[in-house]
Amino acid sequence: MAHFFCCKEFYDFCQDVFGKLPIPIDVLDKDGRLIYINDAFADFLEKSKEEMLGKVVSDVDSNTRFIETLRGKQAEIAWKHKFRNGKEAIVHRIPILDDDGKVTGGFGMVLFEDISKLQEVMDKCNVLDRELRMYKNTIAKLNCAKYNLSSIIGISKTITDCKNKVKKIAKVNLNVLITGESGVGKELFAHSIHNASNRRDEPFVSINCSAIPENLIEAELFGYEDGAFTGAKKGGNIGKFQLANGGTIFLDEIGEMPMHMQAKLLRVLQEREVQPIGSRTQVKLNVRVICATHKNIEEMVEKGEFREDLYYRLNVLTLEVPGLRERKDDIPKLVEKFLANFYKQTGIYRCIPQSVINIFYNYDWHGNVRELKNIVEKACVNAEEVNVSINDLPPYMIKKSTLNVNIANKTSNASGLKEILDSVEKEIIMNTLKECNHNKSEVAKKLSITRTSLYRKIEEYGL
Repeated sequence: MAHFFCCKEFYDFCQDVFGKLPIPIDVLDKDGRLIYINDAFADFLEKSKEEMLGKVVSDVDSNTRFIETLRGKQAEIAWKHKFRNGKEAIVHRIPILDDDGKVTGGFGMVLFEDISKLQEVMDKCNVLDRELRMYKNTIAKLNCAKYNLSSIIGISKTITDCKNKVKKIAKVNLNVLITGESGVGKELFAHSIHNASNRRDEPFVSINCSAIPENLIEAELFGYEDGAFTGAKKGGNIGKFQLANGGTIFLDEIGEMPMHMQAKLLRVLQEREVQPIGSRTQVKLNVRVICATHKNIEEMVEKGEFREDLYYRLNVLTLEVPGLRERKDDIPKLVEKFLANFYKQTGIYRCIPQSVINIFYNYDWHGNVRELKNIVEKACVNAEEVNVSINDLPPYMIKKSTLNVNIANKTSNASGLKEILDSVEKEIIMNTLKECNHNKSEVAKKLSITRTSLYRKIEEYGL
């Protein structure tokens, strides 16, 4: 190898490779003698090749460190250097070692012939870096978690325990499955988990799996390249997973995700990378996944409607959000919040007295907090006075609430199941007769019984 360094063939080889390059390059033997220097380097040093070739590099440039580099056997990359002619540059000094680790030569390169050029590149990099930070901040602001634990109204033990569990879940970067009936506020808990985690300053991206057409959900989640499919946006589009990179993605209504997409989502979760449609490049991901559903995913798995492997991948941590009927102690606080929001939005002040709150306590709330908000707003609009009255509530609610009270009272006073059922049936027939102005045919039709059966029950209950 050392012999090859010194021969004409090697010089010719270097000249063929480096001779025409505009980058200053030189090659040294093991003793630090210049055995090759290209035209660009000779011009940079303002000397002819003939007066430099064969000389020790320190005789050509007394400021060089190349001899020390060869002795130390460690490359010096992007070092600032001032040459003897006064020029400053960024240089590489690279020792060449054989298989036994012995120095056989050295390779030098001037990366930037002028420090001002380096500064120009650095300035451009700084500008790009600032722009990147600006765009990232803009994306983070557009995709941020709006709610935190203080947004979840409630003082009941049920909701307090749930909020305490959020604090524990937020500390670990594991996938979360949030379950609960429609209207309980699962999205608020997803936002709160993100805002209580160490990802709070990163994007929070939410997507409702049931709101996107099946043929578009892959493009929405994973993105696509320019021309990836007919109708694709010019320039392509970044997917939700990439938007959420570094932060959290919230997949609401995960139970509605098509089976073919479940397989692709599973791969993304396993590999921690995503491939946009039409691209050959995999994008590395650092995303926490939070899912929510009102469906029983375990039953769906048993029926073959949801992939079992994906279920276990998502269901690392579980948060079950209670329904409103399990936390009725929170109703006054929730009503207070909804009244404040109504006043802020409309400028109309309303108050809900205890008599109406009592109706709320005795209602079943199958629509949960969402239904409570809806009824409060409707009652505020219907009310003629500052105080909302019972008459401002939907009739079905009053009837259901009263029926629940009567059933409860009858249950506590009744001696057996038949007596309870008879009391409830009597109550229903009485209420329906009033609704239909005692039109027996209409009552029978509404209760789905024959007129003969209705007359018999009227007589039996003394109505």
